[in-house]
Amino acid sequence: IGNLSSAHKAFVHLGVEAKLVTEASEAKGAKGVVLPGVGAFGPCLDALRGAGLDSVVLEAIEQGTPFLGICVGMQMLFEGSEENPTHKGLGVFKDTIRLIPGDVKRPQMQWNQVTRTGPQCPLLDGIEDGEWFYFVHSYAPAPGPAISAVCDYGSSLGAVAQAENVWATQFHPEKSSTTGLKLLANFVRLCGIEVESR
Repeated sequence: IGNLSSAHKAFVHLGVEAKLVTEASEAKGAKGVVLPGVGAFGPCLDALRGAGLDSVVLEAIEQGTPFLGICVGMQMLFEGSEENPTHKGLGVFKDTIRLIPGDVKRPQMQWNQVTRTGPQCPLLDGIEDGEWFYFVHSYAPAPGPAISAVCDYGSSLGAVAQAENVWATQFHPEKSSTTGLKLLANFVRLCGIEVESR
């Protein structure tokens, strides 16, 4: 949904067999599922549902398949967003995505430091607190029970969310150099696939 190519290339760079799918049947048997996204909450949900791929997301999560949402792919996992209030999110995380508050430039389009705040997150294994990741967004989750790491941009914003077999990042690991590749390698390992650290 706007960011598929760079996310796909990052996994290929790690030596992983990764496939872009356009139909639900193509995701059958996947060891892990990734939902990247760039754009607005509502149109991205429309595209996902229009392709029938929302079923892939929900079935993967229900079956315990490791799942990763990136940027708008993270936001769509929430119940809704102030960006497009008439659109209902996938409801995996019980909160609403909100406009970044305060007198700050929107979108946040920069590198920013990510700090752990919540429960241990295996996605961040081997990554130091305060490492830098690349963000491009105007909306974000607030810190809450599902949030395991935050960034500071005028206020504290949710940067990583998790729930059982679901992980999500507001930043773009595929655009975050070697640290981002470490995070993606961690996800690949959560899928039961061995990969060398890059």
